[in-house]
Amino acid sequence: MNALTPADYIDLLLEQLWLQDRLSQNTLDAYRRDLQKIHDRLLVHKVDWFNCDGVQLGEALFKNEEKPTSQARALSACKRLYNYFNEQELKHQEPLFYLQRPKIGRSLPPIITEAQVDALLEAPDVDDVHGLRDKALLEMMYATGMRVSEAINLELSHLDLQQGVVSTVGKGDKQRLIPLGEEACEWLEAYLLHSRPMLLKQKPCDFVFVSQKRVGMTRQLAWQIVDKYATQIGIENLSPHKLRHAFATHLVNHGADLRVVQMLLGHADINTTQIYTHVANVRLKHLIDQHHPRA
Repeated sequence: MNALTPADYIDLLLEQLWLQDRLSQNTLDAYRRDLQKIHDRLLVHKVDWFNCDGVQLGEALFKNEEKPTSQARALSACKRLYNYFNEQELKHQEPLFYLQRPKIGRSLPPIITEAQVDALLEAPDVDDVHGLRDKALLEMMYATGMRVSEAINLELSHLDLQQGVVSTVGKGDKQRLIPLGEEACEWLEAYLLHSRPMLLKQKPCDFVFVSQKRVGMTRQLAWQIVDKYATQIGIENLSPHKLRHAFATHLVNHGADLRVVQMLLGHADINTTQIYTHVANVRLKHLIDQHHPRA
């Protein structure tokens, strides 16, 4: 009945997801790994996507040793695949009907204090060309809450230091305009004037943040920069994404409207942003427990 192999159908699905939904390569790679893993497990029962039942697919999906988040992601990938089968009018059983998404507890982002962020931003040596670049990067990431991928892909044409705004393209190719703030603008201007030309040595480059190799900064380098200064001031396991969490948490702590935070972060769903109210509540409870005489 089916001339194509299961691997072929995975390829076709990923091609459609890239063309229609513009999913990132990291997301597509995760879908491929999950679908290949489930397919290999189905082969143990000598079935495939087209003739497995709900019990067999459930056993392939919900392995006890795997985290609920991994199981939920694999289930999401399978749903995408079976939706593709339905769109293509490919005959198959419907094994997903009785399968439910595993329950995942809401995990709160780690709370990074404003004092810790201040110490992080003061750590780079701004008299050094690399230190000045790092200072500008850290100031901008904390001022905007940008994802690390957005920061490293930022081009000169996306910056408007006179207006104090930066334009970035986030997930789903959605463009948004974010205010920079005076501090970030000043350090970006200093970096562009004094550090970036020294790093590039007259080699043309469109990216704002560059390395000593005279090309745009890599994702790995941005992570290393954050980790370097975090370790220097005694903070463990601080990543660019946790700096993004700090941006949002501190805004909420100071009374920012959740819809504004959602827009600044580029979240498609307000429920994703809602987690920062929980973080703020945890922080407030901690302060009350610590300082209230009758806590």
